[in-house]
Amino acid sequence: MSDNEKDTKMNRMKELVGILSKASEAYYAKDEEIMSNFEYDKLYDELVSLEEELGVTLSNSPTVRVGYEAVDELPKMQHESPMLSLDKTKSRDELASWLNGHEGILSWKLDGLTIVLTYKNGELVQAVTRGNGEIGEVVTPNARVFVNVPTRISFRGELVLRGEAVISYPDFEEINRKITNDADRYKNPRNLCRGAVRQLNNEITAKRNVRFIAFNLVTARETDGSDHDFSNSRENTFRFLEQLGFEVVERKAVNEGNIHEAIEYFAKKIESYEIPSDGLVLTYEDIAYGVSLGRTAKFPRHSIAFKWADETAETTLREIEWSASRTGLINPVAIFDPVELEGTTVSRASVHNVSIVRELKLGIGDRITVYKANMIIPQIAENLTGSGNVTIPSVCPVCGGKTEIRALNEAQSLYCTNEECPAKQIKAFSQFVSREALNVDGLSEATLEKMIDFGFIKSFPDLFELDKHKENIIRLEGFGEKSYENLMAAIENARHTTLPRLIFGLGINGIGSANAKLLCKAYDYDIDRIIAADASELAEIDGIGDVMAGAIAGFFKNERNLSVLRSLIEKLEIEKPQVNASGQNLSGLIFVVTGSLNSFENRNALKEVIEQRGGKVTGSVTGKTICLINNDNMSNSTKNKTAKELNIPILTEEEFMKTYLTD
Repeated sequence: MSDNEKDTKMNRMKELVGILSKASEAYYAKDEEIMSNFEYDKLYDELVSLEEELGVTLSNSPTVRVGYEAVDELPKMQHESPMLSLDKTKSRDELASWLNGHEGILSWKLDGLTIVLTYKNGELVQAVTRGNGEIGEVVTPNARVFVNVPTRISFRGELVLRGEAVISYPDFEEINRKITNDADRYKNPRNLCRGAVRQLNNEITAKRNVRFIAFNLVTARETDGSDHDFSNSRENTFRFLEQLGFEVVERKAVNEGNIHEAIEYFAKKIESYEIPSDGLVLTYEDIAYGVSLGRTAKFPRHSIAFKWADETAETTLREIEWSASRTGLINPVAIFDPVELEGTTVSRASVHNVSIVRELKLGIGDRITVYKANMIIPQIAENLTGSGNVTIPSVCPVCGGKTEIRALNEAQSLYCTNEECPAKQIKAFSQFVSREALNVDGLSEATLEKMIDFGFIKSFPDLFELDKHKENIIRLEGFGEKSYENLMAAIENARHTTLPRLIFGLGINGIGSANAKLLCKAYDYDIDRIIAADASELAEIDGIGDVMAGAIAGFFKNERNLSVLRSLIEKLEIEKPQVNASGQNLSGLIFVVTGSLNSFENRNALKEVIEQRGGKVTGSVTGKTICLINNDNMSNSTKNKTAKELNIPILTEEEFMKTYLTD
């Protein structure tokens, strides 16, 4: 090798160390991803190859450095023994040959935050994060509120075990669903879990449904100082932990003859597995043999990680679709000729941001390779052409407003600058179709976002003209002819509504469903009178007040709002309730409804009946409550206890109907 070649390779090695270190710091210390796993692994393997070829390893190389320093906010503690990374392979044959004739245990490689738990005399005394492998963060109070961690166990000696703190995909989605600001939502379960475990206030941790799944027993020392006997079997350590009440990683006993079958089992299961996983781990069943192999500077030799070999396919890029979100962020999505990956047909992949579009030099007509990250999420691996002819749009695809590129951390992203952009009003659309408003069954926020992204919906009246976009809707991911028909039926049902539902659905600031009913009742359900009312007049309505009155009057003075309302009225059949004095037998009475119902679709349906008769439904039991409606009289709920303390009658649904709804 010439000196010039050596210098070139040395410079490349230094460049790779910098790139990978920055990516690792973003991933481990900041919970950000600035490159895909595919790209990271590719660059990492290139660095390993250069280090072997040159015989040089830099002190800050990610091939010898594990993780990053713990943050200052939590107490730090040094691990008794270093927590090393595992060597890895993507080859199934290499994984089989690694066994070298020995028995092994194949299990999930979970994607969360590694935790070391220590028990003494049956009590959980310490929980420490992996940190940088040498020093971790003490998170004992947080571990005590993991949903499945035993705080006391029957083993009275000293027990040290390692496991992964994880948050399941369903729990992740449920937590994200409750976060109203899209910018505050978590990118993936690993980020959410990491933040939950490292909280200074464990009340927050307790709300995150963090689970601990054990994957390695470090120490089991009896009270007399002797080591617990596991008959030199790794599987016996797992069973021991299960008997103590720990959730233990799913695993299979393997040898060179059946390991391919076991890998295939996990490969199929990951498609529906609820716990985040980024591969598998193979460990020798013979504990002593594994220990005898020792370790390298970074890797123990008793285990190896298996990462799914990303199945790639070559295809042609046909379009970059720019998808606007509720935060104004406009994400590029690659549309390409359909290809088969991991048993499914894919034709779309997120490109994440402008920086990646430019880095990949994407162009329409380019030949690209695509893969599924962790066998799930389609992504672009490489651009084989690199024409770079994709134009970054200067206007928003939803509203036509001006766009601008903003630097977010170290990535450039495209944003819509129009504050009135419908894509930013997803919450308004979500309220408009909610159960207490127009009640369009099956129209979730995710579906609304798709409709907005594709320009099918720009204002509320557009919902009732979605049939114009039938051919495009049935081609949307997750849709089809049947889903389209169900949606059209729900929209048709929503045309028949009431004025209070419509008023609530409009999203007037501070006006909930109860206030909408008060407003409509005060003006005898006449929308024209409501529009014409000024703030001072509205403020005289009992329960409205000055602030709400100002919001109502201001809303109806806005010409755009009036135009939307007039258009809606033309498309709706608004039912006007027939109110008469004889039907107001519940006037002035206050009720509380709790628990499940039998004769009414839900609590809102019963609430509506009570309000039609002049009554009022509140959320808590007080001295003014006439009765609590609860089919479970023996429940230990707070409402039941309060009602009994205040001598408020607790009536079943049937008892309430006989007492109050009999004409």
